[in-house]
Amino acid sequence: MNKTGIINYLFMGKPDFLIADTLDSKKVGTLLFLITAFTHTAIAQPGKYATVNGLHMYYEIHGTGKPLVLIHGAASTIQTTFGRVLPSLAKTHKIIAVELQAHGHSDNRDGRQITFEQDADDVAALLQVLHIDHADVFGFSNGGTTALQFAIRHPELVSKLIIASSMYKRVGVAPEFWQGMDNASFKDMPDEYKAAFLAINPSQDALHTMFNQCAGRMQHFTDIPDESISALRGPALILSGDKDVPLPEHAVEMYRRIPHATLAIFPGGHGTYMGELTTLKAAHNPPVALPVIEDFLSKPISK
Repeated sequence: MNKTGIINYLFMGKPDFLIADTLDSKKVGTLLFLITAFTHTAIAQPGKYATVNGLHMYYEIHGTGKPLVLIHGAASTIQTTFGRVLPSLAKTHKIIAVELQAHGHSDNRDGRQITFEQDADDVAALLQVLHIDHADVFGFSNGGTTALQFAIRHPELVSKLIIASSMYKRVGVAPEFWQGMDNASFKDMPDEYKAAFLAINPSQDALHTMFNQCAGRMQHFTDIPDESISALRGPALILSGDKDVPLPEHAVEMYRRIPHATLAIFPGGHGTYMGELTTLKAAHNPPVALPVIEDFLSKPISK
């Protein structure tokens, strides 16, 4: 696995039309166009803030219906991860889309190292603030690992679970991923993510803090025990690309371990199937996974 592949899970990798390490004016224009287009695909709705566990957390509410929590990937925002699927999902669900510590509009709390467990507890605390006693939860990439921790730590809050392009243990990716993670560099972060962050928060210091937070978490990644995954009892949908960063075999393992899981593996890379921002060049329109996601969410839960 080359260095771009190693960084892929953290920061999704660079598309081949944006491979420089710095932003020039032409690329800034391209990136802002993409970000603006993504923003306009979502239903216009002002965001709000809630103080949870000392974090000033940003969230958005879209649509009405059964609650569906959206948890973005590393170095991402609501729009960069879910901009292509959010409008459709909001037609049938009340979307609670969050931005986690050090990401997007949310602050860095007291500067503590981000963890999947803390992120999960923050989302749970937000649902309490919003008086939501249970919800479907959809997490992508690192957000999927957070969603797993959410389901493990707060099972009473979860109805259905969607885990997309995620892993729960180190063998879920190629060994080269971890060999290269110790040398993760800010220049490897996709320019799309840098531009999206700076459009929200123009602080270069905050941008570097977010990078260091994400890199630090992955450098200290700890496996979730198999027993904890097997103990999940609600319906789960496992999504992956056949050329994803987490290995397709790992998606199959999660599918086999979770008692009431469904599995869908699509052609393409990390998030291509749902139109994540860095995959727009290769993504289908509408996203190929959207009917599968909508079908899973619409089915009644068997008692």
